[in-house]
Formats: sequence, structure tokens, C-alpha cells
Amino acid sequence: MKSIALYVRYVDDILVIYDTTKINLHTINTYINKIHNNINLNPTYEEHNSIAFLDLTITCRLTKLEADIYWKPTTTDTTINFLSNHPIEQKMAAFRFHITRMHPLPLNPDMKQTEWEIIQSIAKNNNFLQHLLLKLNRRDTTQSQQQKN
Repeated sequence: MKSIALYVRYVDDILVIYDTTKINLHTINTYINKIHNNINLNPTYEEHNSIAFLDLTITCRLTKLEADIYWKPTTTDTTINFLSNHPIEQKMAAFRFHITRMHPLPLNPDMKQTEWEIIQSIAKNNNFLQHLLLKLNRRDTTQSQQQKN
């Protein structure tokens, strides 16, 4: 199918970007569903030129695709409270995940700042110590820069 601009698959999640002037969704659906009897494509459609794929919101701009971190509507700002009787590693795990997810993405500086503010807000709401959050961020920033070089 020469009208498909991008096909990406991760396990059972598939992202297909195609030229709507050359092919329509029905044709793609029919083609994919004929590949194997057990395959049944259940598409999610873009809204306002954006679609959620894995942990990303992918937005189609005139000349490029833009990625941002996707937060599910059911996501809350609750994590293990820092004042709880849990090991420190368990308390830090959620923030390590959010920070590690933020750094390698090609986010523009405004998006990265917004994501950092969300992480800080979650930390504050769960009594997480600011200096530990900054330490995690510095460590991950350094590791991300070393991997790029």
C-alpha cells in the first residue's frame, strides 16, 4: 500500500498514518482484516489532528509530526505518600518512571517544562521531598545526555 506514510507496531498496538486523498480507512481495515482470520482491527481515530499511541500523543502539523506525553483521563496524581511506611525505593519508583519517560522524547522545551511541572505537582501532593525529585531529574538528565553522545 503505497498510500501509507507510516506503519509502526508495538506488540498489539499499531499506528498507521496514511494519505486520505489516496486511500480510505475502509480499504485499510478490509486489507488488514483479510490477512488472518484472528486479526480484527479496531481503529481509534484521531481527534483534532491528534491520536494517543502508547504513552504518546501524536499530533499532525502541516509539515511534521509532534509528540507529547499522553496522560490517560483516568490518571490521578496519587502515588505512595512520602510520609508512609514504605521503603524509599518504592516511593521513588513512580517519579523515576515519569522522569525517565520524559527525557528521551523529542519534546519541545515548552512541553518538557509542562511535563516537569506535572511531575512536581504530583510530588508535592504526595509529600515527596523536592530535593530528591531534583536529584532524580539531574541523574536522568545526565544519563540521557551520555546516551546521546
